[in-house]
Amino acid sequence: MNPRQDAQQSEQQQQQQLIEDFYRAFQQKDFAFMAQCYHPDAYFRDEAFELSGNEPGAMWHMLCERGQDMTLEFSVAQNNGRTSAHWEARYTFSQTGRTVHNIIDAEFEFKEGKIVHHIDRFNFWRWSRQALGLPGLLLGWSPFLRHKVSRMAMTSLQRFMANNHYQ
Repeated sequence: MNPRQDAQQSEQQQQQQLIEDFYRAFQQKDFAFMAQCYHPDAYFRDEAFELSGNEPGAMWHMLCERGQDMTLEFSVAQNNGRTSAHWEARYTFSQTGRTVHNIIDAEFEFKEGKIVHHIDRFNFWRWSRQALGLPGLLLGWSPFLRHKVSRMAMTSLQRFMANNHYQ
């Protein structure tokens, strides 16, 4: 290997370690550590949220506080120089009291040793059937329900950020 390949391999190992540490912190509900993993220019998106700056850290803070019974399993992989993760969370959805088993695939990009781009993908219809029951079963496929859940999630996060003095 030449020095450039060595440096590239070392950077990939650091990225993989960062993501493993990130999910271990999530298992322990250490939202402060999770927030530190993000670059100040961070962007996060999943089926409910589209966030930037300090919002991803605030979202994990909110989810850690609300997900008292949450358990998490994860695996991290490197493929063609890209870091990804597969994680599964089991928790009680606070708004309905229903049990959810969410299966998520995550992709990451890095800047200056931190997460700058984080995309989580999961089957919204599957999630909505578990979290919302009959409304999720009947409407979980529809843009209407997806947008409604997203609006409610963002409103909840904005309230949480105001109450917890995020700027």
